[in-house]
Amino acid sequence: MLTEIERKEIAELLFPNTKDTEEYIKQYPKRNLPEGSEVTRFAPSPTGFVHMGSIYTSMISKKIANQSKGIFMLRIEDTDKSREIENGVEQISNSLEKYNLVPDEGILPNGEVKGEYGPYMQSQRLDIYRSFAKKLVLGGKAYPCFMSPDELGALRKKQEELGTRIGCYGEYAKGREAKLEDIKKELDNGKAFVIRLKSSGDFNKKFNFKDLIKGSVTFPENDFDSVLLKSDGYPVYHFAHPIDDYLMGTTIITRGDEWLSSVPLHKELHEVFGWEMPKYAHISPLMKIDEETGNKRKLSKRKDPEANASYYIEKGYPIKGIMEYLLNIANSNFYDWRLQNPDKDTSNFDFKLEKIHKSGALFDFVKFENVCKDIVSKMSAKEVYNLALEWSREFNEDVCEKLTENKEYCLSILNIERGEGKIRKDISKMGDIKKQLEIFFDDTFEELKCPELKTDSKDILKRYLEVFDINDISQEWFEKIKQVAEEFEYATDRKDFKNNPDKYKGKVGDIAMIIRIAVTKKERTPDLYQITQVLGEEKVRERIENNISNN
Repeated sequence: MLTEIERKEIAELLFPNTKDTEEYIKQYPKRNLPEGSEVTRFAPSPTGFVHMGSIYTSMISKKIANQSKGIFMLRIEDTDKSREIENGVEQISNSLEKYNLVPDEGILPNGEVKGEYGPYMQSQRLDIYRSFAKKLVLGGKAYPCFMSPDELGALRKKQEELGTRIGCYGEYAKGREAKLEDIKKELDNGKAFVIRLKSSGDFNKKFNFKDLIKGSVTFPENDFDSVLLKSDGYPVYHFAHPIDDYLMGTTIITRGDEWLSSVPLHKELHEVFGWEMPKYAHISPLMKIDEETGNKRKLSKRKDPEANASYYIEKGYPIKGIMEYLLNIANSNFYDWRLQNPDKDTSNFDFKLEKIHKSGALFDFVKFENVCKDIVSKMSAKEVYNLALEWSREFNEDVCEKLTENKEYCLSILNIERGEGKIRKDISKMGDIKKQLEIFFDDTFEELKCPELKTDSKDILKRYLEVFDINDISQEWFEKIKQVAEEFEYATDRKDFKNNPDKYKGKVGDIAMIIRIAVTKKERTPDLYQITQVLGEEKVRERIENNISNN
């Protein structure tokens, strides 16, 4: 076992010109926040597209911070340079902005940085990690390990053959009892090394851990001599996270439950530094029903386009609807709260971590779209127009042009069945606007295929043109349709038709359908009367006359 003097010599060789950890602790004073305030963070790696699960976790973190008058941070864990993608950090910060999850502190959109607890990029905090690694070496809690990849591979093979646990621990942790002269020799030879924790845990001992979501979980103590600093000087997640969260004053760590198994290691690291562990909330992944098997599975980056957070932006789903649905699947009592508070903002909802599904929330796309339809149905035509215009500027040039050059006309279109007691629920996303507009513009209307009409449709349409008056109110308009129906032996009353179906050629709805198809080339549309009012008399007559001529 090394003496204190020997450990000091090794620490100076490994980490020359390194600040004392106390200097960093003074640099990051305790936050001055109201009692009960929570400090949360989203700490992603810029190694791929932003997963919808990350938006889900960020929403939970921000909600907990906001409702407790605390702080929500964005910290970038960019220590795996080999997997980092171009513009990865920008994608993360921009995604949070688009989902109204801009952090209170950390990396902001457009590269701005806010807060006094930075740097908020782990690659800019390497001196901090070196300082704390040096402290562990000085205390005999960590050591340099010079095992090569070949040696590690041979160790793994041996352990597999023996049927024992894989990893560096106990007798398999070569270097944990190395002598000073051996360490100096390896350093003099320029051999690559990592810094490992010198674990004092006993795998046969158990401890109980209280997770804010999972509840009480029992773990064996950690006894692995885990890598803390890699050979390139960058920390592993397990080492950087306790240091960063301690210095930044994080009180609740929300993260995916794939990290739950690493709790024993994180517990030991907090203990060797003499720190109290923050609270942890391990969130299960978003789930979906697999179409092939009918079973639940994780929302997959590889299989599911909807796993990508940008998917919802590109389709134009309303952010308010997305957040509403995520809250709905995150907390089981949100549904009842919404029924009791239909007009309240979600900021009034008291979110509870303990009510998060332990086994993973099911992302039901049909229910999600229904929530979005409900959100859009409550918007004014102007609100929908503005959202559609903003979306189309980036994702649909043709729709953007129509909205920009025909603002008042488009507002009239979007106002159909909006208000006056009618609830229009045929728009779940701004990508649906193209279909909303297509019957109102000649270029897109001409491309539509017209359904077949009844044999007497020409005569019916001719007669309708004789009675049609654009100045009629809705009731007068429908009375004239009933008049045409009666003249052509179609029932004007549903009960009459039901009681005497052989007496009539059809019912008044069939007459309205003939007119609807002639005017719109569609069998399903919003209110036909309102459509004719928006199109205007000239256009309605022109379309009906063209239908008569072409059929």
